[in-house]
Formats: sequence, C-alpha cells, structure tokens
Amino acid sequence: MYYQLYRDSQGYWRWRLKAGNGQIVSDSGEGYVNKADCLAGISLNKGSSNAPIYES
Repeated sequence: MYYQLYRDSQGYWRWRLKAGNGQIVSDSGEGYVNKADCLAGISLNKGSSNAPIYES
C-alpha cells in the first residue's frame, strides 16, 4: 500500500491510500490549502492504526 498526494481541480491538496493493485482504500475526505497540512493528515491516519474498532 502507498499514499498518493495530489492537487484536486480547485488546487487543494488531498491524499489517497491505495492498495498495491491501485484500488483506493481510503482518502482524505477534505482538501488542504497547505501541503504540510495534508502531510500532517497522512501522519494522523498512519498513527491511528492502533485505534479500536466499534460497531454501531
């Protein structure tokens, strides 16, 4: 898996987490004005791997 960092059509930074076969597993859901903020969003996503899972 890998993260893809890109700019959308409005110029906002976004990220996608892609599987090895190119399928999108997750995405940012919001656009970031600053590239550094987008990279921080990726770090938050990476850091949440130990978060519990709750079913509702």
